Amino acid sequence: MFKKLLGTGAARVVNVLTQLATLIMGTKFLGAVEWGTAFIAQTDITFLLIGIELIAGSGLVYFTPRKKLNTLMSISYGWIGAVMLLYLLLFQVFSFFPTFYHYIVPEGYAWLVLLMTFVYSLHEFNLNHALGKEKVATYNWLFLIQILTQVSMMAVFIFALNLRTAKALLYSQLCGYSLALVIGWILLLPNLKHEEREPLKDSLKEMLHYGAFLQLSTLVSTLNKRLSLYLLNTHCDDKSIGVYASGTQVTEGVNIVGQSIGLVEFSALSNTEKAQRAALLTLRFMKLAVLLTFTALLVICLLPTSFFEWVFSGEFADIRPVILLMAPGIVFFSAHTVLANYFSGTGKPKYNLYASLIGLSVTLVSAFILIPRLGIRGAAITTTLTYTALFVYQWIVFHRLTGSKLRQLVITKDDLVWATTEIKQLF
Repeated sequence: MFKKLLGTGAARVVNVLTQLATLIMGTKFLGAVEWGTAFIAQTDITFLLIGIELIAGSGLVYFTPRKKLNTLMSISYGWIGAVMLLYLLLFQVFSFFPTFYHYIVPEGYAWLVLLMTFVYSLHEFNLNHALGKEKVATYNWLFLIQILTQVSMMAVFIFALNLRTAKALLYSQLCGYSLALVIGWILLLPNLKHEEREPLKDSLKEMLHYGAFLQLSTLVSTLNKRLSLYLLNTHCDDKSIGVYASGTQVTEGVNIVGQSIGLVEFSALSNTEKAQRAALLTLRFMKLAVLLTFTALLVICLLPTSFFEWVFSGEFADIRPVILLMAPGIVFFSAHTVLANYFSGTGKPKYNLYASLIGLSVTLVSAFILIPRLGIRGAAITTTLTYTALFVYQWIVFHRLTGSKLRQLVITKDDLVWATTEIKQLF
């Protein structure tokens, strides 16, 4: 177990370092305005992926141990093609309303956003299949190929090709997705041999039913995280959006701890039927995630404003207040990530949807009150309030389903024995 955690954690640490390098290159050489444009385009891609992931998303981790590869691939690829055609049609319709269209999608970026969505969808299928087979090492290697290609190509676009717009980031991400996709196919396609076909209709119904709750939850969760960005676009200038985007990336980068632990947890729980073991692992993973996330954020919060100005340039002097106000929420979000993977991995994704809806209600009230008055600081406070609400609801449900008590969140001797045993097995 710890070997998978360390492997995934190492991959995520590399991810943080590449994100930091990307962030520094973007803020120093593209500027706050172009960096804000890139962040909006990335948010558009995130929303478009939700429709695709209704069937061809993280639900594949749950179904991979239960369905044949050719069944999953036929259904997922067919769904990706159909949804992309729908998006293409919608973009053509929106183009007749340019003011609204360019408020959502930056002008000149529509085709790039669609292409990146399509390529990443295929790449994500390979990632989720590897995770569902508990091939965590394969998942990590594909992920590393993606991010290392991305940061390398961004340096090429900026320094060699002198591209100083948001497209430098988006083109580099597209290169990373494409290379990882090709390598993923090389590893995956030989597994299609000698597989009998299953009825697609019944499998499609199962995946749609499971994915509906999962992706509705993802949609609402994405609104929770990114609605503030669109409101800032209304009440603040482009520079403020770039500053807020950078603060968000720094604090959310720390959540690699929860994400790494959550990935291993999701893979493990999707392959177990023992409720007691699932609850115990979730509690231990949660304690580990919160402890490590809190420690990392404490270090970042102690850094002075001059440090951020030196790293990102003087345009980003207001980034430290954003980080300080978002930090408590990120700690709660790390715990939420572990609980969300518990509900998804045990076939109860509806509780993630309910949590996200509660979080969205908090976001709507807080954002419309705080952002017009406090700007990017109001957006940061909104994030913390939302993430706190997510955790509180999910803990209440987890307590009701498993009988777990708040006192079990305290690190105990048994937890230390478990960790020591895992480390000994590792070596």
